[in-house]
Amino acid sequence: MIVWRRWIFPLLLVIVFGACAAALVKIAFFPDRAESIVSPEAGITDPVVAVERGSVVNALSLSGNVARDDKYGVRSELNGTVTAVHVGEGATVAAGQALFTVRQEDPRADIDVLAPESGDVSEIALVKGQAVSVGTESYTLTPARYHLLATVEPVQLYRLVNAPTEGTVTIAGGPAPFVCTGVGVQVSAEGTASVRCAIPVDQTVFAGLPATMDLALGQVEDALVIPVTAVQGGAGTGNVWIDAGDGGEPEERAVKLGVNDGVMVEVTEGLEEGDSIRQFVPGFVAPVEEFCYEVSPGVEQCDSGMNW
Repeated sequence: MIVWRRWIFPLLLVIVFGACAAALVKIAFFPDRAESIVSPEAGITDPVVAVERGSVVNALSLSGNVARDDKYGVRSELNGTVTAVHVGEGATVAAGQALFTVRQEDPRADIDVLAPESGDVSEIALVKGQAVSVGTESYTLTPARYHLLATVEPVQLYRLVNAPTEGTVTIAGGPAPFVCTGVGVQVSAEGTASVRCAIPVDQTVFAGLPATMDLALGQVEDALVIPVTAVQGGAGTGNVWIDAGDGGEPEERAVKLGVNDGVMVEVTEGLEEGDSIRQFVPGFVAPVEEFCYEVSPGVEQCDSGMNW
């Protein structure tokens, strides 16, 4: 028994541990290598879509702010002498209110100069006893008119070609949505684009209020439609690539376009229902589906990439 404890058991443990160590070394540094030949099962192909019939609604919602109309200078239309000044600097006046009285010599008469519209009077350049002549700037009027100025991405400007003259304004916490008129597109020298419309005078608004302008730019039903990603161009005319289905090079074809909602576009000429076209213009970068995951409690991170 003593011999087993002193010699045989320890020897057996040494043999077992040695075998384990040898096996680990073999796995780590001398793995089995099996040659395999992988043959591709399929090639990379461009996705194809069929020309179908559908509806397109071109509606644009723009965020902006309410602002007061710009002030302007008012010039005299009379020759004569100022006999009375009825308003002071910064006065708020109503349309038709008398601002000055001018004595005209030929024919001799005292004529009241009236406010052309409601607003605030400033920079008054006339005093009692002063001679005044036609064309002299008499005062500055800041009209009691407001407008909505909404910013727009330059890429959206083509969608605003032939835009309607009216839009719908919604002010959070304000009155019910109402119609604004005189919709116009403005592009500054720096390339900043905006859309402006006049707010009706019977609406109570305040400068600086955030608001939304909704524009109905067009709508078609039962029209030939294709994805905008399939079109090179997009404003009135463009090119698409017809897929013959035989694996050959696609045929480039010119098309005429109609209503565009930013995702789908109407085709008015150049394609027939059922035609197969490439979903993406050659060289177009197609977005990969975004993958989101939680990096910490309440904090989510999203990763996305682009595929050619």
